[in-house]
Amino acid sequence: MKNSPHVLKGLERVGAQEEETNRLKTAFTANWHTHTWRCKHATGDVADYCRAAVDAGLTVLGFTDHMPLPNRRWISVRMSAEELPGYCQAIEEARPQFPGLRLHAALECEYLTELGGYYREELLGTHGLSYLAGAIHWFPYKDEWPSAHARDTANDPHALVAYTRHLLQMIASGLFAYIAHPDGFAMFYDCWDAETAAAARDIAQAARDANVPLEINAYGLRKPYMSTPDGERPVYPWAPFWDVVAACGAPAIVNSDAHRPEDIVGKVDEALALAARSGVRLVSAVYQE
Repeated sequence: MKNSPHVLKGLERVGAQEEETNRLKTAFTANWHTHTWRCKHATGDVADYCRAAVDAGLTVLGFTDHMPLPNRRWISVRMSAEELPGYCQAIEEARPQFPGLRLHAALECEYLTELGGYYREELLGTHGLSYLAGAIHWFPYKDEWPSAHARDTANDPHALVAYTRHLLQMIASGLFAYIAHPDGFAMFYDCWDAETAAAARDIAQAARDANVPLEINAYGLRKPYMSTPDGERPVYPWAPFWDVVAACGAPAIVNSDAHRPEDIVGKVDEALALAARSGVRLVSAVYQE
């Protein structure tokens, strides 16, 4: 039986979507956010991610495991200081094995103001890391450090202000090549409102003025969706946040935030599609050799 015109149009749309998905995947050649087993919530080592990156057609791979802290703070989700030399060595040993990849040793970092010297002198200096990525997983609020991933501060506008203030300090420090999942407050704040719009504007304007890219993080698209009064949505990226980023003219970058080798390009096509819909100004590099 011949297809009806309606079915043919449907097939054309499906074909166009597949073509666009493939184009977006092909356009993604650099991932600046990659983890290894050392953070205790990822699998695979440097060589495993390199092989996956080569298979996916990447040419640049930045490793950004969670930074070790001198006082072993939050040690359950990060490497110890003793593991940092081995991490750097594994990346160095992979260079000749994967000559088609430009590899960078970096770290994803919490920002603690009292550790300014540690970031500059030890991480970037002694260990010779290419760059640091800033990220908020905890933030100072009411003399404590609540988790941005938890619901302890659910829909608390004062917590949102504290999160935003801490992120602005992170950008202003000049330490970080980009800000990972800047819309992470979406994990504890359910609905878009005047408070979230104000937070987004402050973050986007600071990133624009400092020329620090904000990351559209594909890992959030691989996580289970949240149920909110406005319906189901990804934990992040939060689409209206990126509309604000686009309106402010702040730079943005797409990363997979891979925690498994098989996720080295996981959902980056959806993240790139979000970038295209919002009209953000995408950059492809956070470190120039």
